[in-house]
Amino acid sequence: MGGLLPSGLQAWLSTVLACPHSSSCRLFFPEDPIKIVRGQGQYMYDEQGEEYIDCINNVAHVGHCHPLVVQAAHEQNQVLNTNSRYLHDNIVDFAQRLSETLPETLCVFYFLNSGSEANDLALRLARQYTGHWDVVVLEHAYHGHLSSLIDISPYKFRDLDGQKEWVHVAPLPDTYRGLYREDHPNPAEAYAGEVKRVVSSAQAQGRQIAAFFAESLPSVGGQIIPPAGYFPEVAKHIHKAGGVFVADEIQVGFGRVGKHFWAFQLQGEDFIPDIVTMGKSIGNGHPVACVATTQAVARAFEATGVEYFNTFGGNPVSCAVGLAVLNVLEKEQLQAHAAHVGSFLMELLRQQKAKHPIIGDIRGVGLFIGVDLIKDEATRTPATKEADYLVSRLKENHILLSTDGPGRNVLKFKPPMCFSLDNVQRVVAKLDAILTDMEEKLRSCETLRSQPCGSPTKPCPSLGKNEASHSNVQWCP
Repeated sequence: MGGLLPSGLQAWLSTVLACPHSSSCRLFFPEDPIKIVRGQGQYMYDEQGEEYIDCINNVAHVGHCHPLVVQAAHEQNQVLNTNSRYLHDNIVDFAQRLSETLPETLCVFYFLNSGSEANDLALRLARQYTGHWDVVVLEHAYHGHLSSLIDISPYKFRDLDGQKEWVHVAPLPDTYRGLYREDHPNPAEAYAGEVKRVVSSAQAQGRQIAAFFAESLPSVGGQIIPPAGYFPEVAKHIHKAGGVFVADEIQVGFGRVGKHFWAFQLQGEDFIPDIVTMGKSIGNGHPVACVATTQAVARAFEATGVEYFNTFGGNPVSCAVGLAVLNVLEKEQLQAHAAHVGSFLMELLRQQKAKHPIIGDIRGVGLFIGVDLIKDEATRTPATKEADYLVSRLKENHILLSTDGPGRNVLKFKPPMCFSLDNVQRVVAKLDAILTDMEEKLRSCETLRSQPCGSPTKPCPSLGKNEASHSNVQWCP
Protein backbone atom coordinates (compact mmCIF):
# COMPACT_ATOMS: atom_id res chain seq x y z
CA MET A 1 0.00 0.00 0.00
CA GLY A 2 2.89 2.34 0.85
CA GLY A 3 4.13 2.32 -2.75
CA LEU A 4 0.72 3.21 -4.14
CA LEU A 5 -0.26 6.13 -1.89
CA PRO A 6 1.37 9.57 -1.49
CA SER A 7 3.22 9.81 1.84
CA GLY A 8 0.79 12.42 3.24
CA LEU A 9 -2.25 10.31 2.44
CA GLN A 10 -0.53 7.21 3.79
CA ALA A 11 0.22 9.02 7.09
CA TRP A 12 -3.39 10.19 7.33
CA LEU A 13 -4.74 6.69 6.66
CA SER A 14 -2.39 5.20 9.25
CA THR A 15 -3.68 7.71 11.83
CA VAL A 16 -7.30 6.88 11.05
CA LEU A 17 -6.68 3.16 11.31
CA ALA A 18 -4.75 3.54 14.54
CA CYS A 19 -7.31 5.87 16.16
CA PRO A 20 -10.86 4.52 15.84
CA HIS A 21 -13.81 6.50 17.18
CA SER A 22 -14.02 7.13 20.92
CA SER A 23 -15.51 4.34 23.00
CA SER A 24 -17.96 6.92 24.36
CA CYS A 25 -19.59 6.92 20.91
CA ARG A 26 -21.78 3.84 21.21
CA LEU A 27 -23.23 1.61 18.53
CA PHE A 28 -26.38 -0.43 18.69
CA PHE A 29 -25.48 -4.12 19.09
CA PRO A 30 -21.76 -3.43 19.73
CA GLU A 31 -20.85 -7.14 19.83
CA ASP A 32 -22.23 -7.62 16.33
CA PRO A 33 -22.96 -4.18 14.82
CA ILE A 34 -24.93 -3.65 11.64
CA LYS A 35 -23.78 -1.44 8.79
CA ILE A 36 -26.97 0.22 7.56
CA VAL A 37 -26.75 1.70 4.07
CA ARG A 38 -30.36 2.43 3.15
CA GLY A 39 -33.74 3.11 4.72
CA GLN A 40 -37.26 3.22 3.34
CA GLY A 41 -40.43 3.67 5.38
CA GLN A 42 -40.21 1.47 8.47
CA TYR A 43 -37.40 -0.65 7.02
CA MET A 44 -33.62 -0.42 7.09
CA TYR A 45 -31.18 -2.33 4.89
CA ASP A 46 -27.62 -3.45 5.58
CA GLU A 47 -24.73 -3.67 3.13
CA GLN A 48 -25.76 -7.21 2.19
CA GLY A 49 -29.27 -6.04 1.30
CA GLU A 50 -30.84 -7.68 4.37
CA GLU A 51 -34.07 -5.99 5.46
CA TYR A 52 -34.76 -5.05 9.11
CA ILE A 53 -37.99 -3.82 10.68
CA ASP A 54 -37.20 -0.62 12.54
CA CYS A 55 -39.16 -0.50 15.80
CA ILE A 56 -37.28 2.31 17.49
CA ASN A 57 -36.35 5.09 15.08
CA ASN A 58 -38.63 7.93 16.11
CA VAL A 59 -36.35 10.37 14.28
CA ALA A 60 -37.59 9.13 10.89
CA HIS A 61 -41.06 10.13 12.01
CA VAL A 62 -43.04 9.67 8.79
CA GLY A 63 -40.71 6.96 7.50
CA HIS A 64 -37.10 6.73 6.38
CA CYS A 65 -36.41 8.78 3.25
CA HIS A 66 -40.05 9.67 2.68
CA PRO A 67 -40.13 10.75 -0.99
CA LEU A 68 -42.18 13.92 -0.37
CA VAL A 69 -39.83 15.08 2.39
CA VAL A 70 -36.75 14.29 0.30
CA GLN A 71 -38.30 16.12 -2.66
CA ALA A 72 -39.10 19.20 -0.59
CA ALA A 73 -35.52 19.42 0.69
CA HIS A 74 -34.05 18.86 -2.76
CA GLU A 75 -36.22 21.44 -4.50
CA GLN A 76 -35.54 24.14 -1.92
CA ASN A 77 -31.82 23.29 -1.86
CA GLN A 78 -31.69 24.05 -5.60
CA VAL A 79 -33.13 27.53 -5.06
CA LEU A 80 -31.89 29.01 -1.79
CA ASN A 81 -30.54 28.03 1.60
CA THR A 82 -29.49 30.87 3.86
CA ASN A 83 -29.92 32.13 7.41
CA SER A 84 -33.13 33.62 8.75
CA ARG A 85 -32.05 37.29 8.62
CA TYR A 86 -33.87 37.61 5.30
CA LEU A 87 -37.60 37.47 4.70
CA HIS A 88 -38.79 34.12 3.40
CA ASP A 89 -42.24 32.59 3.09
CA ASN A 90 -41.17 29.16 4.35
CA ILE A 91 -40.39 30.27 7.90
CA VAL A 92 -43.69 32.17 8.21
CA ASP A 93 -45.70 29.33 6.66
CA PHE A 94 -44.04 26.76 8.91
CA ALA A 95 -44.69 28.79 12.06
CA GLN A 96 -48.30 29.29 11.00
CA ARG A 97 -48.83 25.58 10.39
CA LEU A 98 -47.32 24.68 13.76
CA SER A 99 -49.47 27.26 15.51
CA GLU A 100 -52.58 25.53 14.16
CA THR A 101 -51.67 22.38 16.10
CA LEU A 102 -51.08 24.13 19.44
CA PRO A 103 -53.16 26.05 21.98
CA GLU A 104 -53.66 29.68 20.96
CA THR A 105 -51.45 31.11 23.68
CA LEU A 106 -48.38 29.27 22.34
CA CYS A 107 -47.92 31.61 19.41
CA VAL A 108 -44.24 32.61 19.34
CA PHE A 109 -41.76 30.30 17.63
CA TYR A 110 -37.98 30.04 17.68
CA PHE A 111 -36.37 27.69 15.16
CA LEU A 112 -33.14 25.85 15.92
CA ASN A 113 -31.05 22.85 14.83
CA SER A 114 -31.68 20.23 17.49
CA GLY A 115 -33.74 19.20 20.48
CA SER A 116 -30.79 19.96 22.73
CA GLU A 117 -30.66 23.52 21.42
CA ALA A 118 -34.41 23.80 21.92
CA ASN A 119 -34.22 22.78 25.58
CA ASP A 120 -31.25 25.05 26.17
CA LEU A 121 -33.22 28.00 24.79
CA ALA A 122 -36.24 27.00 26.88
CA LEU A 123 -34.02 27.18 29.95
CA ARG A 124 -32.85 30.67 28.98
CA LEU A 125 -36.41 31.82 28.33
CA ALA A 126 -37.62 30.50 31.67
CA ARG A 127 -34.84 32.18 33.61
CA GLN A 128 -35.27 35.51 31.87
CA TYR A 129 -39.05 35.51 32.29
CA THR A 130 -39.08 34.49 35.95
CA GLY A 131 -35.90 36.12 37.15
CA HIS A 132 -35.17 32.85 38.93
CA TRP A 133 -32.46 30.27 38.33
CA ASP A 134 -33.41 26.85 39.76
CA VAL A 135 -34.98 23.95 37.87
CA VAL A 136 -37.13 21.03 38.97
CA VAL A 137 -36.78 17.85 36.91
CA LEU A 138 -37.90 14.24 37.14
CA GLU A 139 -35.68 11.37 38.23
CA HIS A 140 -34.03 9.54 35.30
CA ALA A 141 -34.86 12.45 32.95
CA TYR A 142 -32.81 13.25 29.86
CA HIS A 143 -33.15 16.61 28.09
CA GLY A 144 -30.07 16.82 25.86
CA HIS A 145 -26.31 16.70 25.60
CA LEU A 146 -25.33 20.37 26.02
CA SER A 147 -23.61 21.19 29.31
CA SER A 148 -26.65 23.15 30.49
CA LEU A 149 -28.87 20.14 29.84
CA ILE A 150 -26.56 17.51 31.29
CA ASP A 151 -26.97 19.54 34.48
CA ILE A 152 -30.75 19.00 34.43
CA SER A 153 -30.64 15.39 33.23
CA PRO A 154 -30.31 12.94 36.17
CA TYR A 155 -29.87 10.16 33.60
CA LYS A 156 -26.51 11.77 32.77
CA PHE A 157 -25.34 13.80 35.74
CA ARG A 158 -25.63 10.89 38.19
CA ASP A 159 -22.59 9.39 36.43
CA LEU A 160 -20.72 12.67 35.90
CA ASP A 161 -20.35 15.67 38.19
CA GLY A 162 -23.43 14.97 40.27
CA GLN A 163 -26.39 17.17 41.08
CA LYS A 164 -25.95 20.94 41.08
CA GLU A 165 -27.39 22.89 44.01
CA TRP A 166 -29.84 24.66 41.69
CA VAL A 167 -31.29 21.39 40.37
CA HIS A 168 -34.10 19.69 42.30
CA VAL A 169 -35.22 16.17 41.42
CA ALA A 170 -38.78 14.93 41.88
CA PRO A 171 -39.85 11.28 41.74
CA LEU A 172 -40.74 9.87 38.33
CA PRO A 173 -44.56 9.50 38.10
CA ASP A 174 -44.26 5.78 37.48
CA THR A 175 -47.34 3.85 38.61
CA TYR A 176 -45.66 0.47 38.06
CA ARG A 177 -42.35 0.87 39.91
CA GLY A 178 -42.61 4.21 41.67
CA LEU A 179 -43.67 5.49 45.09
CA TYR A 180 -47.36 5.46 44.18
CA ARG A 181 -48.49 2.53 42.11
CA GLU A 182 -51.55 1.32 40.24
CA ASP A 183 -53.44 0.56 43.45
CA HIS A 184 -53.14 4.15 44.74
CA PRO A 185 -56.49 6.02 44.78
CA ASN A 186 -55.03 9.20 43.22
CA PRO A 187 -51.46 8.76 41.95
CA ALA A 188 -51.57 12.02 39.95
CA GLU A 189 -52.20 14.10 43.05
CA ALA A 190 -49.73 12.07 45.10
CA TYR A 191 -46.89 12.50 42.61
CA ALA A 192 -47.73 16.19 42.17
CA GLY A 193 -47.53 16.46 45.94
CA GLU A 194 -43.95 15.20 45.71
CA VAL A 195 -43.15 18.07 43.35
CA LYS A 196 -44.72 20.48 45.85
CA ARG A 197 -42.53 18.98 48.56
CA VAL A 198 -39.40 19.38 46.43
CA VAL A 199 -40.29 23.00 45.66
CA SER A 200 -40.97 23.78 49.33
CA SER A 201 -37.66 22.21 50.33
CA ALA A 202 -35.82 24.34 47.77
CA GLN A 203 -37.57 27.50 48.93
CA ALA A 204 -36.69 26.72 52.52
CA GLN A 205 -33.04 26.91 51.42
CA GLY A 206 -33.61 30.31 49.84
CA ARG A 207 -33.81 28.94 46.28
CA GLN A 208 -36.25 30.24 43.65
CA ILE A 209 -37.76 28.07 40.92
CA ALA A 210 -37.46 29.14 37.28
CA ALA A 211 -38.92 26.06 35.60
CA PHE A 212 -40.19 22.53 35.81
CA PHE A 213 -38.90 20.45 32.88
CA ALA A 214 -40.56 17.18 31.91
CA GLU A 215 -40.83 14.98 28.86
CA SER A 216 -44.56 14.76 28.24
CA LEU A 217 -44.00 10.99 28.25
CA PRO A 218 -40.71 10.13 29.98
CA SER A 219 -38.81 7.89 27.58
CA VAL A 220 -35.36 7.23 29.01
CA GLY A 221 -37.09 6.74 32.36
CA GLY A 222 -38.72 3.61 30.96
CA GLN A 223 -41.55 4.56 28.56
CA ILE A 224 -43.60 6.08 31.37
CA ILE A 225 -47.22 7.25 31.03
CA PRO A 226 -47.80 9.86 33.77
CA PRO A 227 -51.23 9.54 35.39
CA ALA A 228 -53.83 11.87 33.87
CA GLY A 229 -54.12 15.08 35.84
CA TYR A 230 -50.51 15.02 37.04
CA PHE A 231 -49.24 17.89 34.87
CA PRO A 232 -52.07 20.32 35.75
CA GLU A 233 -51.44 19.75 39.46
CA VAL A 234 -47.69 20.16 39.03
CA ALA A 235 -48.23 23.36 37.04
CA LYS A 236 -50.21 24.83 39.96
CA HIS A 237 -47.31 24.25 42.34
CA ILE A 238 -44.71 25.53 39.87
CA HIS A 239 -46.68 28.65 38.95
CA LYS A 240 -47.29 29.41 42.62
CA ALA A 241 -43.52 29.26 43.12
CA GLY A 242 -43.04 31.72 40.25
CA GLY A 243 -41.79 29.19 37.72
CA VAL A 244 -42.90 28.05 34.27
CA PHE A 245 -43.80 24.61 32.94
CA VAL A 246 -41.68 23.29 30.04
CA ALA A 247 -43.10 20.33 28.10
CA ASP A 248 -40.37 18.44 26.24
CA GLU A 249 -42.10 16.92 23.19
CA ILE A 250 -38.90 16.08 21.36
CA GLN A 251 -39.50 12.33 21.28
CA VAL A 252 -43.27 12.12 21.62
CA GLY A 253 -44.91 14.96 19.68
CA PHE A 254 -46.36 15.21 16.18
CA GLY A 255 -49.19 12.70 16.52
CA ARG A 256 -47.19 9.81 17.94
CA VAL A 257 -49.65 9.30 20.80
CA GLY A 258 -52.51 8.91 18.31
CA LYS A 259 -55.24 10.44 20.45
CA HIS A 260 -53.70 13.89 20.18
CA PHE A 261 -51.12 15.75 18.15
CA TRP A 262 -49.12 16.57 21.29
CA ALA A 263 -48.47 14.20 24.18
CA PHE A 264 -49.08 16.90 26.80
CA GLN A 265 -52.70 16.98 25.61
CA LEU A 266 -53.18 13.56 27.23
CA GLN A 267 -53.21 15.46 30.52
CA GLY A 268 -56.47 17.23 29.75
CA GLU A 269 -57.86 19.89 27.43
CA ASP A 270 -57.32 22.67 29.96
CA PHE A 271 -53.61 21.99 30.50
CA ILE A 272 -51.30 24.31 28.55
CA PRO A 273 -47.53 24.40 29.13
CA ASP A 274 -45.74 27.75 29.14
CA ILE A 275 -43.06 26.46 26.77
CA VAL A 276 -43.04 23.47 24.38
CA THR A 277 -39.85 22.12 22.84
CA MET A 278 -39.67 20.06 19.65
CA GLY A 279 -36.96 18.14 17.80
CA LYS A 280 -36.21 14.79 16.13
CA SER A 281 -39.53 14.06 14.44
CA ILE A 282 -40.11 17.66 13.35
CA GLY A 283 -37.73 17.21 10.40
CA ASN A 284 -37.83 13.45 9.81
CA GLY A 285 -34.07 13.27 10.33
CA HIS A 286 -33.23 16.71 8.98
CA PRO A 287 -31.64 18.90 11.69
CA VAL A 288 -34.47 21.21 12.69
CA ALA A 289 -36.08 21.96 16.04
CA CYS A 290 -38.41 24.51 17.58
CA VAL A 291 -39.44 26.23 20.79
CA ALA A 292 -43.02 27.47 21.11
CA THR A 293 -43.97 29.84 23.89
CA THR A 294 -46.28 32.68 24.92
CA GLN A 295 -46.09 36.36 24.08
CA ALA A 296 -45.34 37.17 27.72
CA VAL A 297 -42.32 34.86 27.88
CA ALA A 298 -41.03 36.07 24.50
CA ARG A 299 -41.33 39.74 25.48
CA ALA A 300 -39.34 39.18 28.64
CA PHE A 301 -36.63 37.57 26.52
CA GLU A 302 -36.69 40.51 24.11
CA ALA A 303 -36.33 42.95 27.00
CA THR A 304 -32.69 41.96 27.46
CA GLY A 305 -31.88 43.79 24.24
CA VAL A 306 -29.73 40.85 23.21
CA GLU A 307 -30.77 39.36 19.89
CA TYR A 308 -31.40 35.66 19.41
CA PHE A 309 -29.79 34.30 16.27
CA ASN A 310 -29.29 30.78 14.98
CA THR A 311 -27.34 30.43 11.74
CA PHE A 312 -29.23 27.40 10.48
CA GLY A 313 -32.42 27.55 12.55
CA GLY A 314 -35.36 28.51 10.36
CA ASN A 315 -33.45 28.37 7.08
CA PRO A 316 -35.58 27.87 3.94
CA VAL A 317 -34.59 24.21 3.48
CA SER A 318 -35.30 23.23 7.08
CA CYS A 319 -38.68 24.96 6.97
CA ALA A 320 -39.52 23.31 3.65
CA VAL A 321 -38.74 19.95 5.25
CA GLY A 322 -40.83 20.77 8.31
CA LEU A 323 -43.78 21.76 6.14
CA ALA A 324 -43.43 18.54 4.15
CA VAL A 325 -43.51 16.46 7.35
CA LEU A 326 -46.73 18.19 8.43
CA ASN A 327 -48.19 17.62 4.96
CA VAL A 328 -47.36 13.91 5.06
CA LEU A 329 -48.82 13.53 8.55
CA GLU A 330 -52.05 15.05 7.31
CA LYS A 331 -52.18 13.43 3.87
CA GLU A 332 -51.45 9.91 5.14
CA GLN A 333 -53.50 10.37 8.32
CA LEU A 334 -50.60 9.10 10.38
CA GLN A 335 -51.96 10.30 13.71
CA ALA A 336 -55.06 8.12 13.30
CA HIS A 337 -52.82 5.36 11.95
CA ALA A 338 -50.67 5.52 15.09
CA ALA A 339 -53.78 5.17 17.25
CA HIS A 340 -55.03 2.17 15.28
CA VAL A 341 -51.73 0.30 14.94
CA GLY A 342 -50.68 1.16 18.48
CA SER A 343 -53.92 -0.23 19.92
CA PHE A 344 -53.40 -3.45 17.96
CA LEU A 345 -49.82 -3.73 19.19
CA MET A 346 -50.90 -3.13 22.79
CA GLU A 347 -53.55 -5.84 22.52
CA LEU A 348 -51.15 -8.45 21.13
CA LEU A 349 -48.58 -7.54 23.77
CA ARG A 350 -51.18 -7.95 26.53
CA GLN A 351 -51.82 -11.44 25.19
CA GLN A 352 -48.10 -12.12 25.51
CA LYS A 353 -48.12 -10.80 29.08
CA ALA A 354 -50.78 -13.36 29.98
CA LYS A 355 -48.60 -16.07 28.45
CA HIS A 356 -45.08 -15.09 29.61
CA PRO A 357 -44.39 -14.34 33.31
CA ILE A 358 -41.28 -12.33 32.39
CA ILE A 359 -43.55 -9.56 31.09
CA GLY A 360 -44.47 -7.50 34.11
CA ASP A 361 -46.17 -4.50 32.53
CA ILE A 362 -47.40 -3.27 29.16
CA ARG A 363 -47.83 0.50 28.99
CA GLY A 364 -48.18 2.98 26.21
CA VAL A 365 -50.32 5.08 23.96
CA GLY A 366 -50.27 5.26 20.17
CA LEU A 367 -46.85 4.26 18.89
CA PHE A 368 -45.08 4.93 22.19
CA ILE A 369 -45.09 1.62 24.07
CA GLY A 370 -42.97 -0.03 26.75
CA VAL A 371 -42.72 -3.70 27.75
CA ASP A 372 -41.33 -3.99 31.27
CA LEU A 373 -39.48 -7.29 31.79
CA ILE A 374 -39.17 -8.63 35.35
CA LYS A 375 -37.48 -11.47 37.19
CA ASP A 376 -40.15 -11.79 39.84
CA GLU A 377 -43.77 -10.61 39.95
CA ALA A 378 -43.70 -9.73 43.66
CA THR A 379 -40.50 -7.67 43.66
CA ARG A 380 -40.66 -6.50 40.03
CA THR A 381 -36.88 -6.84 39.83
CA PRO A 382 -35.72 -5.65 36.39
CA ALA A 383 -34.81 -8.50 34.05
CA THR A 384 -31.87 -6.61 32.57
CA LYS A 385 -29.80 -9.45 31.12
CA GLU A 386 -32.89 -11.18 29.80
CA ALA A 387 -33.94 -7.98 28.03
CA ASP A 388 -30.49 -7.62 26.50
CA TYR A 389 -30.56 -11.22 25.31
CA LEU A 390 -34.05 -10.80 23.86
CA VAL A 391 -33.07 -7.68 21.91
CA SER A 392 -30.03 -9.50 20.50
CA ARG A 393 -32.16 -12.45 19.42
CA LEU A 394 -34.67 -10.13 17.77
CA LYS A 395 -31.84 -8.48 15.84
CA GLU A 396 -30.81 -11.92 14.56
CA ASN A 397 -34.39 -12.16 13.28
CA HIS A 398 -34.06 -8.79 11.52
CA ILE A 399 -36.09 -6.83 14.06
CA LEU A 400 -34.46 -3.74 15.58
CA LEU A 401 -35.59 -3.04 19.12
CA SER A 402 -33.89 -1.44 22.11
CA THR A 403 -34.21 -1.12 25.87
CA ASP A 404 -34.62 1.80 28.25
CA GLY A 405 -35.39 2.55 31.86
CA PRO A 406 -33.10 2.71 34.90
CA GLY A 407 -32.78 -1.09 34.80
CA ARG A 408 -32.37 -1.24 31.00
CA ASN A 409 -35.17 -3.80 31.06
CA VAL A 410 -37.98 -1.98 29.26
CA LEU A 411 -38.41 -2.84 25.59
CA LYS A 412 -39.22 0.43 23.85
CA PHE A 413 -41.39 0.71 20.78
CA LYS A 414 -41.12 4.08 19.01
CA PRO A 415 -41.16 3.11 15.33
CA PRO A 416 -41.69 5.34 12.30
CA MET A 417 -45.35 6.32 12.12
CA CYS A 418 -45.90 4.15 9.02
CA PHE A 419 -45.36 0.99 11.10
CA SER A 420 -48.04 -1.44 9.90
CA LEU A 421 -50.41 -4.06 11.27
CA ASP A 422 -48.37 -6.70 9.43
CA ASN A 423 -45.23 -5.42 11.13
CA VAL A 424 -46.95 -5.73 14.50
CA GLN A 425 -47.93 -9.34 13.85
CA ARG A 426 -44.47 -10.33 12.68
CA VAL A 427 -42.68 -8.60 15.58
CA VAL A 428 -44.97 -10.02 18.26
CA ALA A 429 -44.79 -13.52 16.74
CA LYS A 430 -40.97 -13.41 16.92
CA LEU A 431 -41.13 -12.02 20.44
CA ASP A 432 -43.40 -14.87 21.46
CA ALA A 433 -41.16 -17.49 19.85
CA ILE A 434 -38.00 -16.18 21.54
CA LEU A 435 -39.65 -15.87 24.96
CA THR A 436 -41.02 -19.40 24.61
CA ASP A 437 -37.55 -20.68 23.77
CA MET A 438 -36.09 -18.84 26.76
CA GLU A 439 -38.70 -20.37 29.07
CA GLU A 440 -38.06 -23.88 27.74
CA LYS A 441 -34.36 -23.49 28.47
CA LEU A 442 -35.17 -22.23 31.94
CA ARG A 443 -37.38 -25.23 32.64
CA SER A 444 -34.66 -27.53 31.35
CA CYS A 445 -32.16 -25.83 33.62
CA GLU A 446 -34.48 -26.23 36.60
CA THR A 447 -34.34 -29.99 36.21
CA LEU A 448 -30.68 -29.80 37.18
CA ARG A 449 -31.31 -28.68 40.76
CA SER A 450 -29.71 -31.78 42.14
CA GLN A 451 -26.44 -30.72 40.51
CA PRO A 452 -24.72 -27.30 40.79
CA CYS A 453 -25.76 -25.22 37.83
CA GLY A 454 -23.20 -25.45 35.04
CA SER A 455 -21.53 -28.56 36.44
CA PRO A 456 -19.31 -30.48 34.00
CA THR A 457 -21.65 -33.47 34.04
CA LYS A 458 -24.88 -31.56 33.59
CA PRO A 459 -24.25 -28.17 32.02
CA CYS A 460 -27.03 -25.61 31.67
CA PRO A 461 -28.47 -25.47 28.16
CA SER A 462 -27.12 -22.83 25.84
CA LEU A 463 -29.31 -19.81 25.31
CA GLY A 464 -28.45 -19.49 21.67
CA LYS A 465 -25.71 -19.72 19.13
CA ASN A 466 -24.33 -16.33 20.13
CA GLU A 467 -24.56 -16.82 23.88
CA ALA A 468 -21.25 -15.12 24.50
CA SER A 469 -22.51 -11.96 22.88
CA HIS A 470 -25.70 -11.91 24.94
CA SER A 471 -24.15 -10.73 28.22
CA ASN A 472 -23.66 -14.37 29.26
CA VAL A 473 -27.31 -14.56 30.22
CA GLN A 474 -28.29 -17.58 32.27
CA TRP A 475 -31.41 -18.38 34.27
CA CYS A 476 -30.35 -21.24 36.47
CA PRO A 477 -32.12 -21.64 39.82
